[in-house]
Order: sequence, then C-alpha cells, then structure tokens
Amino acid sequence: MTKQPSSTPKITTKKHIARLERERRQVALVRTISIVAIALVVILVGYGILDTTYIKLNKPVAEVNSEQISLGYWQERVQMYRLNLMNTLQQYQYYQQAFGMDTSQQVQQITAQLQSDLFLGEEVLNQLVDETLIRQEAEKRGITVTDAEVDEKIQGAFSFYPNGTPIPTTTPTEFSYPTLTSEQLTLYPPTSIPTEVLTATPAPTNTPDAAVTATPTVAATPTFLPQPPTATSTPYTLEGFQTQYKDTLDGFRNVKVSEKTFRSVYVNQIYREKLLAEIAKDTPHTEEQVLARHILVDTAQEAIAIKQLLANGSDFAELAKAHSKDTGSGANGGNLAWSTKDAYVAEFGEAAFTQPIGEIGEPVKTEFGYHIIQVIARQELPVSASQYEQKQQKTFDDWLTKTREDAKTAGTLVTFDETWQGNVPPMPSSLGAQ
Repeated sequence: MTKQPSSTPKITTKKHIARLERERRQVALVRTISIVAIALVVILVGYGILDTTYIKLNKPVAEVNSEQISLGYWQERVQMYRLNLMNTLQQYQYYQQAFGMDTSQQVQQITAQLQSDLFLGEEVLNQLVDETLIRQEAEKRGITVTDAEVDEKIQGAFSFYPNGTPIPTTTPTEFSYPTLTSEQLTLYPPTSIPTEVLTATPAPTNTPDAAVTATPTVAATPTFLPQPPTATSTPYTLEGFQTQYKDTLDGFRNVKVSEKTFRSVYVNQIYREKLLAEIAKDTPHTEEQVLARHILVDTAQEAIAIKQLLANGSDFAELAKAHSKDTGSGANGGNLAWSTKDAYVAEFGEAAFTQPIGEIGEPVKTEFGYHIIQVIARQELPVSASQYEQKQQKTFDDWLTKTREDAKTAGTLVTFDETWQGNVPPMPSSLGAQ
C-alpha cells in the first residue's frame, strides 16, 4: 500500500500577515478612489446637463418688484421677436418685388436689427419688464385673464371667429365746428372753414404740412406673433383652425419656443388692454383746440420783414401764397385746420395756445424754419374716435413710464446685464443660420 505524502503546513509569520494587510488596504484604496472618481465624473456631467437644461435657464435676467424674469423665458421671447422681424422683412421684400414699392429703408432697418444680438436682447428685455409691471398692477386692481379669453384672442389672431366676425364698436363722431365771430370771419375766409368730421391734422393740401405737424410717438408694445392673412369672415372650420394652430406651434418648437410661451404673449396683451381701459377710463372726450394760420420762411430776417408787411396792412393769405415754404397750407392762405396742441411741433404748439387771438405773433423758430402765426380761435371741442384712442394710449404710456422710473428709483427694478448680454440665443439653423 502506497504511503500518501503528508502536506507541509504553511508557516504564517507576522511579517507575512502585515504584507497581506498592506496589499488589502492598497486594493481597497484604489477601489475607493476609482469609485469616487467615477462618481465625480457622473456628478459633473449630470450637473452640466442640469445647469444647461434647468438651473441656468432659471437664472434671472431681470427682477421686477421681487419677481424674477428667467433667462430661459427671455431667450424664447428673443427667438419669437427674431422670427417676427424675419417675417416682416420677407413681407417688405415681397411688396418690393411684386408691386415695385420702395421698401429699401425698411429692409435695411430690419436687417440691421437682426444682425445685432444686443439690440434684440435689450428690446425684448424691456418688453418683458413692461409686461411684468402691467400684470402686477392689473392683479392689484383685481384684473384677471381666463384661459377662455386667451383662446378667443388666439382664434381672432388666426381670423377664426366661431361666434361670428366681431363688429367694430367704435365709430367716428360727426359734428360741425363752432361758428366763428364776425371779427374772426374777417381774418379767416368763410370758404376755408371746415365743417366736416374733426381731424387732429391739417386739412389735405398739396403737400403734407410737416412743418407744424408733430411726429407721432409710437409707444412700445408687446411682441406680436406672426399672424395668418387677415380675413373679414371665418375662413375655415374648427378643424382647419386647429390644423393651422398646430402647424404654427410646430414652427415655434423648431426654434425652441414652447406653447406656454406662445400663449403668454396673448395673456400679457389681454392684461395690457384691460389695464389700459381701467387707467384711461376717465380720459376726457374733449380737448382745447386752436384754429390758426401761419407763414413759414427760412430766416429770421425774412420773418421780421413779413411781420412788418402785415403790420403795414398786407394781406396774410396773399403773403402766405407768395412766400410760405409750407406750400400745402400756403396755397390755402396759410390756413390750418382745428388741431390739438400735441398735433404740432412743440414750439409751434406752445405759441398757438398762448398767443392772443387775432394778433400777429413774434416769429417762432422750429426745426423747419421761422413761423409767423396768427391765432383765429381757441375752444374746447370734442375729439374724434381716433384722437380719443390716442389720448387714452398716451395716458397709459405716461403711467407706464412713471411706474418704470419709480421702480428704478426704489431699487425694485434690476436688470442683470452680465447675465443676459452673453446669453442672447443664436440664430437657429432652421431660420437660416450659417
């Protein structure tokens, strides 16, 4: 019988045990470092994604009375504004090609705006600040906007009126001008007295009366969405509207604009309209107006000479026809229609509303030259529908300007320039970016 070799017992020394313990600790340390490194990479990548998609987009670009306007929302509105400009540019180009209209100035202006990221960003930022101030004031006054009102507003933008095409509620008010006194009639020929609907601008003449007519100030308004061609009646069914609405939303999603942002523009527009009606509800329907005539010349010496001729008995109308640079009113003896003060450039309006009636005033200098003015009459008169809307808009614009300035003074209106200036979204490739 073969004898099995006996196994030699392994001798374990303290030195061997210590070496094994060191190796075990080294392996554990390497494993721990690897796990920590992998975890850090995952955290950093995750944070980068989270920062790009959520944290960064929720950082404020402005703060209005402790309410923040987020970077993400501002960027979406910039893209909407950019898209609107591009649509408007295409319309002007079409008018030029199809009808031969000279729209080069408009095309050049819009092109310059599209090429300036800072212009786009600041323009939209100012709009959002105004919208926030308007909504905050509206909510203080108990004004609300419902989803149904927003739906109706959007349907109207697409010329879809399920309940019938709305009928305009504002119509011009017709009336006759006051009868002039015998003294005034000696200054103002009866054949020149307007008797039709009141207008804030001089009566139509051979050339526009730019020398006395003020340039209207266009107030800032919300960014309007691209609109389908307007129609006088419902052009399609509910299904047709829904299809076009979906196509529009798809177009906005291609430039990273959500439906929520799309609808918010209409929400803000409704707030604006309701608050304007509330703030301007006491706007008077009458305003002091003046009936005057003038002679416009280039130099002070000419003006003084004409004033002397008038003092010596020369006929005002004949001198206006012969010498006035304003050929439009000059051909009509210098006569201007009944007008409000803000219908004129500032210096002319100030003189016309302070100068004694019937007197020939001192020459008045404006950017157009020197005016010899004679005031025929001044009276409180009703304003037309369009003038009344302009007065309401001015009341609202004045309130908004003051509210913005008050917020700046109080330190409750803050714009974070360092945030938005470096984050204007680029032109999307779907809009022609290179």
